[in-house]
Amino acid sequence: MTTIVIAEDHQSLIDGINLLFEYDPNFEIIGMANDGEKLIDLIEQKQPNVVITDIRMPKIDGITATKIIKKKFPKTKVIAFTMFDQQEAVSQMLDAGADAYILKNSGLNDVKKGIETVINGDSYFDAGLDISFLDAEPTPKEKSILSKTEREILRLIGEGKTSNEIAEIRFCSVSTVETHRKNMMRKLDLHGKGELLRYALEKKYDF
Repeated sequence: MTTIVIAEDHQSLIDGINLLFEYDPNFEIIGMANDGEKLIDLIEQKQPNVVITDIRMPKIDGITATKIIKKKFPKTKVIAFTMFDQQEAVSQMLDAGADAYILKNSGLNDVKKGIETVINGDSYFDAGLDISFLDAEPTPKEKSILSKTEREILRLIGEGKTSNEIAEIRFCSVSTVETHRKNMMRKLDLHGKGELLRYALEKKYDF
């Protein structure tokens, strides 16, 4: 039997998932949490096979929670179940160790299919996601001097996003974005306001 813990604060979704597995002897929901802190406690107590978690949660967000779960319980499968379809959210959850990414506007049968897929050792992505960026590679020079996070922020800069907008997209503070900007300027030997944007536009980042 596959045991499941859910981190979700929308009762209607919890009810729907409960109903989905209510009469299925192969699955059992053994716990529910409405914030990341409670989720970690539940997993430590019950050690489920699968965790279904939202990304944006009180106390500990889903990205941080996934990192903690994967570090403490590497065999536990984590499924992101969220409204966010942005590349940044997908990338951050995958970097944290998520095994699947499912959008909340999909049918609940996709949740079941996702669980079955990750239990069998494969990754699962919602059909509504554009994951082509996963196959793209930066140039050797950029790969060698910029971290993955820096490359992602540079791409957003090239799209004309402000530091505030990037912070919102990446679920981090504006000061964190500004620090990355300064580090990239130093690594790329760029000087002057607007040079980072010009560099990003010239390179036409696509990853």
